[in-house]
Amino acid sequence: MSFLSGLLRFRRGPWEALATVLIGLGVVMLMQPFFLWAFTYSFLVTLVGTVMFIITSHFPE
Repeated sequence: MSFLSGLLRFRRGPWEALATVLIGLGVVMLMQPFFLWAFTYSFLVTLVGTVMFIITSHFPE
């Protein structure tokens, strides 16, 4: 529950965790050989996670 309230109040910890998960998901999507749609969107997911991490690093604790 504190994770969701942190997201709603724009706290750094939960948003950085979400961005890190997106970056990891994008890398997994890039390296898997089974689904072309996952490979196609992997760069976009990784890019969104990276930009989100940069932006959320300026959020308050």
